[in-house]
Amino acid sequence: MTLNSATPAFVETLRAALPAATFREATPSYLEEPRGRWQGQAGVVLAPASVEQVSIILKAAHDAHVPVVPYGGGTGLVGGQIKPEGAAPILLSLERMTAVRACYSDENVLVVEAGAILEDIHAIAADHDRLFPMSIAAKGSARIGGCLATNAGGVNVLRYGNTRDLVLGLEVVLADGRIWNGLSRLRKDNTGYDLRNLMVGSEGTLGVITAAALKLAPIPAEQGTAVMVVPSPAAALKLLSLARSHMGEGVSAFELIHRQGMAFIAEHLPDLRLPFEDFPEWCVLIDVGLARGLDPAGALETLFADAAEQDLVSDGVIAQSEQQRRALWDMREQIPEGNRRVGSVSSHDISLPLSRMAEFIAEGWQALTDLADVRINCFGHLGDGNLHFNVFPTKGKTRDDYAHLRDAIKTCVHDLVASYGGSVSAEHGIGRLKVEDLEKYGDPVKLALMRQIKDSLDPHGIMNPGAVLRVGEPA
Repeated sequence: MTLNSATPAFVETLRAALPAATFREATPSYLEEPRGRWQGQAGVVLAPASVEQVSIILKAAHDAHVPVVPYGGGTGLVGGQIKPEGAAPILLSLERMTAVRACYSDENVLVVEAGAILEDIHAIAADHDRLFPMSIAAKGSARIGGCLATNAGGVNVLRYGNTRDLVLGLEVVLADGRIWNGLSRLRKDNTGYDLRNLMVGSEGTLGVITAAALKLAPIPAEQGTAVMVVPSPAAALKLLSLARSHMGEGVSAFELIHRQGMAFIAEHLPDLRLPFEDFPEWCVLIDVGLARGLDPAGALETLFADAAEQDLVSDGVIAQSEQQRRALWDMREQIPEGNRRVGSVSSHDISLPLSRMAEFIAEGWQALTDLADVRINCFGHLGDGNLHFNVFPTKGKTRDDYAHLRDAIKTCVHDLVASYGGSVSAEHGIGRLKVEDLEKYGDPVKLALMRQIKDSLDPHGIMNPGAVLRVGEPA
């Protein structure tokens, strides 16, 4: 299906149907993505204030065959929020749709519009003595609609699940402008196909999420955090098992950190306090939330003592105050910023079966260092099998010096991930960056079904064309 650009004449038809405040200048912030891989384009940038206005926009785009790129906070790392080539699209920003429609604290449900910033949702939940557990490094700018569209993960998946597990209902505008009012607050609704889970993770290719009913949770009465030094990733996995045998579902997060991440922070974010002067090769950050009357610091001390007897840990820091707890988390949350300032040659968001994680890290590390003189920063959500296995230039070089090796490095990692039964996209989505990877490593029947769903819900192919699925048949 041929798509048409959002021409000045088309934009004028929209001006007749929408308030003037809907129209935005196409500033660079809308057309760039965090890693600088692509430069986007837009025939017009629209920021509707209501689901009805979104419906008007999509119906007009559907009728005129004009592409639409939904835009949240612009924090996505796989290029799903920009369209670098082809027909100039409508860039549809949800930035004005930030309302809290309702909070049912007794039900542990918050209904918000898709433009609400994640950190603001955390604050709103806290005002009602509740927790919205999804947390990512970009929480200060990421919008919940984008988090839902990409099925974002984050640090608390181990205990609470990823974004898909935290949404009860959705309001979605389909490609032809119809509004699906699926804002259910029910935990059980066995009435046919699960359209909610179809839309979560669809990356704006099937419709535009405009509001969501989110699951809240009680704030753990007692919280604690520790960093423990482990001799290897294999030991870290044994420590995870031990921690869960000690505290069960009280373990909220279990993050693996390599010394390279600390070294990047020390070099580029020198004001950030780190827990060790001499960076250990491997350590884990453990966060726990326990019931009232229990002592998380004491529980972590008992865990450390038990683990030390088994030679699983050799050193550690247990937070004795909220300030210390926050400092430990600041270290983990600033690893991506340290990475950004160094500039990666190739970044990999991967997931693996837990039992094969340590073996993969060792084999992958050897394969990459055999391929090129590189530094590797391996970190991530060990508890749910999600690693960020990122490759950086050796000191004194830049990523441009490795441009001729970038494809070989990515292929090396992704081929190995596939051989271990893993996924080349754990929590960042497919976007435009990994379309070829999905075709190469994905199940062909699944891909055929995905395309059939896309063709059914978006027959003109206007919704974020080129993201997730290639425009036209695979090459």
